[in-house]
Amino acid sequence: MSVPAGQHTVRRHNLALVLGVVAGPEPLSRAGVAARTGLTRGTVSSLVEELIEARLVTELAAARGGPGRPASPLRLDPRGPAGLGLEVGVDTVGACVVDLGGTLRVRRTVASDHRDDVPDAALARLAALAADVVTETGLPIAGATVALPGVVGPDGVLERAPNLPRWVDVAVGPALSTRLGGLPVRAGNEADLAALAERWAGGPPDAVVVSGGIGVGAGILLDGTLFAGAGGRAGEIGHVVVDPDGATCHCGGRGCLETVAGWESLTADRPDAVRAAGRALGIALSGAVHLLDVPAVVLGGGYPRCGPLLLDAVRAELEARVLTRAGVEVRFSALGPEAALQGAATAVVQEVLADPGALIARP
Repeated sequence: MSVPAGQHTVRRHNLALVLGVVAGPEPLSRAGVAARTGLTRGTVSSLVEELIEARLVTELAAARGGPGRPASPLRLDPRGPAGLGLEVGVDTVGACVVDLGGTLRVRRTVASDHRDDVPDAALARLAALAADVVTETGLPIAGATVALPGVVGPDGVLERAPNLPRWVDVAVGPALSTRLGGLPVRAGNEADLAALAERWAGGPPDAVVVSGGIGVGAGILLDGTLFAGAGGRAGEIGHVVVDPDGATCHCGGRGCLETVAGWESLTADRPDAVRAAGRALGIALSGAVHLLDVPAVVLGGGYPRCGPLLLDAVRAELEARVLTRAGVEVRFSALGPEAALQGAATAVVQEVLADPGALIARP
Protein backbone atom coordinates (compact mmCIF):
# COMPACT_ATOMS: atom_id res chain seq x y z
CA MET A 1 0.00 0.00 0.00
CA SER A 2 1.44 3.35 -1.02
CA VAL A 3 1.79 6.12 1.55
CA PRO A 4 0.61 9.60 0.55
CA ALA A 5 3.35 12.19 0.30
CA GLY A 6 3.54 14.49 3.31
CA GLN A 7 3.53 18.27 3.11
CA HIS A 8 7.29 18.43 3.58
CA THR A 9 7.88 15.95 0.74
CA VAL A 10 5.55 17.84 -1.60
CA ARG A 11 7.27 21.14 -0.83
CA ARG A 12 10.69 19.63 -1.42
CA HIS A 13 9.49 18.28 -4.77
CA ASN A 14 8.05 21.67 -5.72
CA LEU A 15 11.25 23.48 -4.77
CA ALA A 16 13.11 21.28 -7.23
CA LEU A 17 10.41 21.82 -9.85
CA VAL A 18 10.62 25.61 -9.57
CA LEU A 19 14.43 25.68 -9.49
CA GLY A 20 14.59 23.42 -12.54
CA VAL A 21 12.39 25.82 -14.51
CA VAL A 22 14.43 28.83 -13.39
CA ALA A 23 17.59 26.99 -14.50
CA GLY A 24 16.22 26.59 -18.02
CA PRO A 25 17.37 28.64 -21.01
CA GLU A 26 14.43 31.06 -20.97
CA PRO A 27 14.27 33.78 -18.25
CA LEU A 28 10.86 33.60 -16.55
CA SER A 29 9.02 35.74 -14.03
CA ARG A 30 7.15 34.27 -11.08
CA ALA A 31 4.01 34.27 -13.19
CA GLY A 32 5.89 32.52 -15.99
CA VAL A 33 7.15 29.87 -13.56
CA ALA A 34 3.60 29.31 -12.32
CA ALA A 35 2.36 28.88 -15.89
CA ARG A 36 5.19 26.49 -16.75
CA THR A 37 4.84 24.32 -13.62
CA GLY A 38 1.08 24.40 -13.09
CA LEU A 39 1.54 25.60 -9.50
CA THR A 40 -0.47 28.52 -8.16
CA ARG A 41 1.13 31.96 -8.18
CA GLY A 42 0.98 32.08 -4.40
CA THR A 43 2.79 28.77 -4.08
CA VAL A 44 5.42 29.81 -6.61
CA SER A 45 5.98 33.13 -4.85
CA SER A 46 6.50 31.37 -1.51
CA LEU A 47 8.92 28.85 -3.03
CA VAL A 48 10.83 31.56 -4.86
CA GLU A 49 11.27 33.52 -1.63
CA GLU A 50 12.70 30.40 0.01
CA LEU A 51 15.10 29.88 -2.91
CA ILE A 52 16.16 33.52 -2.82
CA GLU A 53 16.84 33.30 0.92
CA ALA A 54 19.03 30.25 0.25
CA ARG A 55 20.90 32.24 -2.45
CA LEU A 56 19.90 29.76 -5.10
CA VAL A 57 17.78 32.22 -7.11
CA THR A 58 17.98 35.95 -7.68
CA GLU A 59 15.36 38.30 -9.11
CA LEU A 60 16.53 40.77 -11.74
CA ALA A 61 15.24 44.25 -12.33
CA ALA A 62 12.05 44.36 -14.38
CA ALA A 63 12.38 45.21 -18.06
CA ARG A 64 10.55 48.46 -18.84
CA GLY A 65 9.07 49.91 -21.97
CA GLY A 66 6.32 47.37 -22.73
CA PRO A 67 2.63 47.57 -21.97
CA GLY A 68 1.30 46.59 -18.55
CA ARG A 69 3.14 45.96 -15.32
CA PRO A 70 6.73 44.87 -15.99
CA ALA A 71 7.72 41.40 -14.74
CA SER A 72 10.96 40.66 -12.93
CA PRO A 73 12.83 37.71 -14.45
CA LEU A 74 14.39 35.06 -12.24
CA ARG A 75 17.74 33.37 -12.68
CA LEU A 76 20.14 31.18 -10.79
CA ASP A 77 22.18 33.21 -8.31
CA PRO A 78 25.82 33.30 -9.49
CA ARG A 79 26.81 34.13 -5.90
CA GLY A 80 25.03 31.05 -4.56
CA PRO A 81 26.29 27.68 -3.33
CA ALA A 82 28.84 26.31 -5.79
CA GLY A 83 30.35 22.89 -6.47
CA LEU A 84 33.92 22.04 -5.52
CA GLY A 85 35.65 19.55 -7.80
CA LEU A 86 38.74 17.70 -6.58
CA GLU A 87 41.02 15.18 -8.26
CA VAL A 88 43.81 12.87 -7.24
CA GLY A 89 45.84 11.81 -10.27
CA VAL A 90 48.86 9.56 -10.41
CA ASP A 91 51.15 12.60 -10.51
CA THR A 92 48.86 15.60 -9.92
CA VAL A 93 46.21 17.00 -7.63
CA GLY A 94 43.56 19.42 -8.87
CA ALA A 95 40.72 21.57 -7.59
CA CYS A 96 38.10 23.74 -9.25
CA VAL A 97 34.88 25.60 -8.46
CA VAL A 98 31.79 25.65 -10.71
CA ASP A 99 28.93 28.00 -9.87
CA LEU A 100 25.19 27.27 -10.00
CA GLY A 101 24.97 28.33 -13.63
CA GLY A 102 27.69 25.88 -14.64
CA THR A 103 30.42 28.49 -15.09
CA LEU A 104 33.94 27.42 -14.19
CA ARG A 105 35.18 30.09 -11.76
CA VAL A 106 38.67 28.83 -10.99
CA ARG A 107 40.72 25.72 -11.70
CA ARG A 108 44.17 24.72 -10.54
CA THR A 109 46.25 21.59 -11.09
CA VAL A 110 49.68 21.09 -9.53
CA ALA A 111 52.30 18.36 -9.74
CA SER A 112 52.19 15.79 -6.93
CA ASP A 113 53.60 12.30 -7.53
CA HIS A 114 51.63 9.62 -5.64
CA ARG A 115 53.11 6.40 -7.00
CA ASP A 116 54.95 5.65 -3.75
CA ASP A 117 53.02 8.09 -1.56
CA VAL A 118 50.74 7.26 1.34
CA PRO A 119 47.18 8.54 0.89
CA ASP A 120 47.31 10.96 3.85
CA ALA A 121 50.16 12.99 2.35
CA ALA A 122 48.39 13.44 -0.98
CA LEU A 123 45.06 14.26 0.67
CA ALA A 124 46.72 16.92 2.80
CA ARG A 125 48.09 18.59 -0.34
CA LEU A 126 44.72 18.32 -2.06
CA ALA A 127 42.88 19.83 0.90
CA ALA A 128 45.28 22.78 0.97
CA LEU A 129 44.75 23.36 -2.74
CA ALA A 130 40.99 23.12 -2.27
CA ALA A 131 41.08 25.75 0.46
CA ASP A 132 43.01 28.07 -1.86
CA VAL A 133 40.52 27.86 -4.74
CA VAL A 134 37.53 28.28 -2.43
CA THR A 135 39.10 31.40 -0.92
CA GLU A 136 39.82 32.76 -4.39
CA THR A 137 36.19 32.51 -5.52
CA GLY A 138 34.63 33.68 -2.27
CA LEU A 139 31.56 31.55 -3.00
CA PRO A 140 29.77 29.34 -0.47
CA ILE A 141 30.40 25.68 -1.26
CA ALA A 142 27.50 23.22 -1.34
CA GLY A 143 29.72 20.14 -1.37
CA ALA A 144 32.59 18.44 -3.13
CA THR A 145 33.23 15.45 -5.36
CA VAL A 146 36.69 13.91 -5.69
CA ALA A 147 37.75 12.10 -8.88
CA LEU A 148 40.01 9.10 -8.31
CA PRO A 149 42.10 6.95 -10.70
CA GLY A 150 40.80 3.55 -9.68
CA VAL A 151 37.84 1.40 -8.72
CA VAL A 152 35.42 3.28 -6.47
CA GLY A 153 32.75 1.07 -4.92
CA PRO A 154 29.12 2.04 -4.29
CA ASP A 155 30.11 3.07 -0.75
CA GLY A 156 32.61 5.61 -2.13
CA VAL A 157 35.68 3.67 -0.99
CA LEU A 158 38.64 3.59 -3.39
CA GLU A 159 39.12 -0.17 -3.50
CA ARG A 160 42.13 -0.34 -5.75
CA ALA A 161 44.16 1.92 -8.04
CA PRO A 162 46.68 -0.13 -10.06
CA ASN A 163 49.02 2.83 -10.55
CA LEU A 164 48.86 3.81 -6.85
CA PRO A 165 49.91 0.61 -5.05
CA ARG A 166 49.57 2.08 -1.53
CA TRP A 167 45.97 3.18 -2.09
CA VAL A 168 43.89 0.15 -1.12
CA ASP A 169 40.43 0.42 0.47
CA VAL A 170 40.79 4.14 1.19
CA ALA A 171 37.71 6.08 2.34
CA VAL A 172 38.79 9.25 0.54
CA GLY A 173 35.54 11.18 0.97
CA PRO A 174 35.42 11.09 4.79
CA ALA A 175 39.15 11.79 5.03
CA LEU A 176 38.82 14.91 2.89
CA SER A 177 35.61 15.96 4.62
CA THR A 178 37.46 16.04 7.94
CA ARG A 179 40.22 18.16 6.43
CA LEU A 180 37.67 20.53 4.86
CA GLY A 181 35.74 21.31 8.02
CA GLY A 182 32.97 18.76 7.59
CA LEU A 183 32.05 19.69 4.01
CA PRO A 184 30.18 16.78 2.36
CA VAL A 185 32.62 15.00 0.00
CA ARG A 186 31.73 12.17 -2.34
CA ALA A 187 34.15 10.07 -4.36
CA GLY A 188 33.90 8.81 -7.92
CA ASN A 189 35.99 7.27 -10.65
CA GLU A 190 37.72 9.90 -12.77
CA ALA A 191 36.69 8.38 -16.11
CA ASP A 192 33.05 8.24 -14.99
CA LEU A 193 33.11 11.89 -13.97
CA ALA A 194 34.80 12.84 -17.26
CA ALA A 195 32.03 11.04 -19.15
CA LEU A 196 29.36 12.93 -17.21
CA ALA A 197 31.13 16.21 -17.95
CA GLU A 198 31.09 15.29 -21.64
CA ARG A 199 27.35 14.64 -21.50
CA TRP A 200 26.59 17.83 -19.58
CA ALA A 201 28.57 19.76 -22.20
CA GLY A 202 26.21 18.49 -24.92
CA GLY A 203 27.94 15.25 -25.83
CA PRO A 204 26.19 12.10 -27.10
CA PRO A 205 23.80 10.29 -24.72
CA ASP A 206 25.09 6.85 -25.72
CA ALA A 207 28.86 6.57 -25.84
CA VAL A 208 32.06 5.14 -24.46
CA VAL A 209 34.14 8.07 -23.23
CA VAL A 210 37.80 7.07 -22.87
CA SER A 211 40.08 8.94 -20.51
CA GLY A 212 43.72 8.52 -21.49
CA GLY A 213 46.53 9.29 -19.07
CA ILE A 214 49.08 7.22 -17.21
CA GLY A 215 46.15 4.87 -16.75
CA VAL A 216 43.33 4.31 -19.24
CA GLY A 217 39.70 4.27 -18.12
CA ALA A 218 36.29 4.75 -19.68
CA GLY A 219 32.91 6.07 -18.66
CA ILE A 220 29.88 4.41 -20.23
CA LEU A 221 26.84 6.52 -21.08
CA LEU A 222 23.58 4.76 -21.88
CA ASP A 223 20.53 6.89 -22.64
CA GLY A 224 22.26 9.87 -21.05
CA THR A 225 22.91 8.03 -17.77
CA LEU A 226 26.19 6.77 -16.41
CA PHE A 227 26.43 2.98 -16.26
CA ALA A 228 28.77 2.10 -13.40
CA GLY A 229 28.03 -1.62 -13.05
CA ALA A 230 27.02 -3.58 -9.96
CA GLY A 231 30.23 -2.79 -8.10
CA GLY A 232 31.34 0.44 -9.77
CA ARG A 233 33.85 -1.38 -11.97
CA ALA A 234 32.29 -0.85 -15.39
CA GLY A 235 34.55 0.95 -17.84
CA GLU A 236 37.91 -0.44 -16.70
CA ILE A 237 38.89 -0.66 -20.35
CA GLY A 238 42.57 -0.11 -19.59
CA HIS A 239 42.75 -3.69 -18.33
CA VAL A 240 41.12 -5.31 -21.33
CA VAL A 241 43.73 -7.63 -22.85
CA VAL A 242 44.79 -6.60 -26.36
CA ASP A 243 47.96 -8.73 -26.56
CA PRO A 244 48.07 -11.93 -24.43
CA ASP A 245 51.84 -12.10 -24.84
CA GLY A 246 52.40 -8.39 -24.21
CA ALA A 247 54.08 -6.47 -21.42
CA THR A 248 53.23 -6.91 -17.75
CA CYS A 249 50.74 -4.32 -16.49
CA HIS A 250 50.71 -2.56 -13.11
CA CYS A 251 47.55 -4.56 -12.32
CA GLY A 252 49.55 -7.80 -12.51
CA GLY A 253 48.08 -8.93 -15.83
CA ARG A 254 49.80 -9.13 -19.18
CA GLY A 255 49.08 -7.31 -22.43
CA CYS A 256 46.47 -4.87 -21.03
CA LEU A 257 45.42 -1.93 -23.19
CA GLU A 258 47.12 0.37 -20.68
CA THR A 259 50.54 -1.12 -21.49
CA VAL A 260 50.20 0.09 -25.09
CA ALA A 261 47.89 3.11 -24.90
CA GLY A 262 48.81 4.52 -21.48
CA TRP A 263 50.78 7.75 -21.44
CA GLU A 264 54.00 6.11 -20.25
CA SER A 265 54.02 3.99 -23.44
CA LEU A 266 52.57 6.61 -25.76
CA THR A 267 54.39 9.81 -26.64
CA ALA A 268 52.95 12.17 -29.23
CA ASP A 269 56.34 12.63 -30.98
CA ARG A 270 56.67 8.90 -31.82
CA PRO A 271 54.30 8.13 -34.73
CA ASP A 272 54.76 4.34 -34.43
CA ALA A 273 53.75 4.47 -30.75
CA VAL A 274 50.69 6.59 -31.59
CA ARG A 275 49.59 4.17 -34.34
CA ALA A 276 50.12 1.18 -32.03
CA ALA A 277 48.07 2.88 -29.32
CA GLY A 278 45.30 3.71 -31.79
CA ARG A 279 45.17 0.12 -33.03
CA ALA A 280 45.04 -1.24 -29.48
CA LEU A 281 42.32 1.24 -28.56
CA GLY A 282 40.34 0.20 -31.63
CA ILE A 283 40.61 -3.49 -30.68
CA ALA A 284 39.40 -2.87 -27.12
CA LEU A 285 36.69 -0.45 -28.20
CA SER A 286 35.34 -2.79 -30.86
CA GLY A 287 34.50 -5.25 -28.10
CA ALA A 288 32.83 -2.52 -26.05
CA VAL A 289 30.80 -1.31 -29.03
CA HIS A 290 29.64 -4.82 -29.88
CA LEU A 291 28.68 -5.49 -26.27
CA LEU A 292 26.93 -2.19 -25.54
CA ASP A 293 25.67 -1.16 -28.99
CA VAL A 294 26.75 2.47 -28.55
CA PRO A 295 27.08 4.65 -31.66
CA ALA A 296 29.84 6.95 -30.43
CA VAL A 297 33.34 6.91 -28.93
CA VAL A 298 34.90 10.00 -27.37
CA LEU A 299 38.66 10.08 -26.75
CA GLY A 300 39.55 12.36 -23.85
CA GLY A 301 42.23 12.92 -21.27
CA GLY A 302 45.60 13.35 -22.98
CA TYR A 303 44.55 11.69 -26.24
CA PRO A 304 43.54 14.88 -28.12
CA ARG A 305 47.20 15.95 -27.95
CA CYS A 306 48.08 13.04 -30.24
CA GLY A 307 46.10 14.56 -33.10
CA PRO A 308 44.67 12.95 -36.25
CA LEU A 309 47.19 10.09 -36.29
CA LEU A 310 45.60 8.50 -33.23
CA LEU A 311 42.05 9.32 -34.31
CA ASP A 312 42.54 7.79 -37.76
CA ALA A 313 44.07 4.61 -36.30
CA VAL A 314 41.12 4.10 -33.93
CA ARG A 315 38.60 4.78 -36.71
CA ALA A 316 40.29 2.34 -39.08
CA GLU A 317 40.30 -0.44 -36.50
CA LEU A 318 36.64 0.11 -35.63
CA GLU A 319 35.63 0.21 -39.28
CA ALA A 320 37.36 -3.12 -39.85
CA ARG A 321 35.95 -4.84 -36.77
CA VAL A 322 32.52 -3.46 -35.87
CA LEU A 323 29.44 -4.96 -37.49
CA THR A 324 27.21 -1.94 -38.01
CA ARG A 325 25.66 -0.25 -41.00
CA ALA A 326 25.79 3.26 -39.60
CA GLY A 327 29.39 3.15 -38.40
CA VAL A 328 30.74 4.46 -35.11
CA GLU A 329 31.36 8.15 -34.56
CA VAL A 330 34.86 8.67 -33.14
CA ARG A 331 35.97 12.09 -31.99
CA PHE A 332 38.17 13.85 -29.48
CA SER A 333 36.73 15.46 -26.38
CA ALA A 334 36.74 19.26 -26.38
CA LEU A 335 36.99 19.40 -22.57
CA GLY A 336 40.69 18.60 -22.28
CA PRO A 337 42.54 16.53 -19.68
CA GLU A 338 40.73 18.20 -16.76
CA ALA A 339 37.25 17.01 -17.77
CA ALA A 340 37.05 14.77 -14.70
CA LEU A 341 37.81 17.70 -12.42
CA GLN A 342 35.11 19.83 -14.02
CA GLY A 343 32.70 16.90 -13.99
CA ALA A 344 33.33 16.43 -10.26
CA ALA A 345 32.36 20.03 -9.49
CA THR A 346 29.38 19.97 -11.85
CA ALA A 347 28.11 16.79 -10.19
CA VAL A 348 27.65 18.79 -6.98
CA VAL A 349 25.77 21.54 -8.84
CA GLN A 350 23.55 18.98 -10.54
CA GLU A 351 22.69 17.48 -7.17
CA VAL A 352 21.73 20.91 -5.77
CA LEU A 353 19.51 21.65 -8.77
CA ALA A 354 17.84 18.25 -8.49
CA ASP A 355 17.07 18.59 -4.78
CA PRO A 356 17.53 22.11 -3.37
CA GLY A 357 15.44 21.16 -0.35
CA ALA A 358 18.25 18.91 0.90
CA LEU A 359 20.66 21.86 0.90
CA ILE A 360 18.11 24.19 2.51
CA ALA A 361 17.42 21.64 5.26
CA ARG A 362 21.06 21.41 6.32
CA PRO A 363 21.78 22.80 9.79
